[in-house]
Amino acid sequence: MSQATLHQLNILEAIARHGSFTRAAEELNLTQPTVSQQVKRLTESIGTPLFSQIGKHLHLTEAGQSVLEASRDIAHRVAQLEMHLSNLQGMEKGQLRLSITTTAKYFVPRLLGPFHQKYPGITLSLEIRNQAEVLKRMSNNEDDLYFTGRPPRDLDVELRPILPNPLVVVANRSHPLAQEKDIPVQRLAGEPMIMRESGSGTRAIVEQFFGDNRVDIMTIMALTSNEAIKQTIVGGLGISVLSQHTLACENNESPLVILDVEGFPIQQYCYLVYPSGKQLSIVAQAFIDFLFDEGKQTIKGTLAKILQ
Repeated sequence: MSQATLHQLNILEAIARHGSFTRAAEELNLTQPTVSQQVKRLTESIGTPLFSQIGKHLHLTEAGQSVLEASRDIAHRVAQLEMHLSNLQGMEKGQLRLSITTTAKYFVPRLLGPFHQKYPGITLSLEIRNQAEVLKRMSNNEDDLYFTGRPPRDLDVELRPILPNPLVVVANRSHPLAQEKDIPVQRLAGEPMIMRESGSGTRAIVEQFFGDNRVDIMTIMALTSNEAIKQTIVGGLGISVLSQHTLACENNESPLVILDVEGFPIQQYCYLVYPSGKQLSIVAQAFIDFLFDEGKQTIKGTLAKILQ
């Protein structure tokens, strides 16, 4: 273990989380050969295999699981050290790590610009994931703060609402229902529906809504990107339920329209979340203070544009 490096341990953790050398390489902005070489060196340092390949699936060995647990402990201690050093240096240096759901990407980045102008010495890190992945990162304490559209039920967290996150039915402007008003939700039964992937908070809410209303939806495609879903709607493949935030950059000439469907918009909120009892760094606390002070004007402007 004396030959193992933090870099190698970070690579191991990413591979274990994704179950893939390729996806770990993409996340870490490394080539796959580099990832493989670092794992090989780590394995040689440990003296026993860390992964086993069963069919197409990658599994940690018992030794690999032990190394993973130790690497997460080390990463947590390093993060604590960084936080302590940042506190000693005040706001002149430091790092802010944010993990946000795909819906929050339509307003959180707008806050980072003015925050960085106020504190130019702060390094910013932004992870954009689906709901399940953000909650997993939070359970592993990988970031400072988190933004999500669905409060976690199985985690003890501090929860602060930021702004409304209405979910609406989006269709192509040429869709037969585009000009109708007060559309009964049952009219959507059998409509080709483009959904977010499993693990998405939006998908879970949408499936629950249609289930509660006994509407059988016909899912023809699942995509990991709101922008990709919008393009498939433009292409005439079907309709979707999306956060109204995803339409923030659309205008009156957009080929996308919001259908006037009974029960919509589904009223949701975007939340700032972090584990209860988490010791926030001075940088994280400064961002929270900024968010609920100067950031309010940015949020109000975003909200006015979206809901106009």
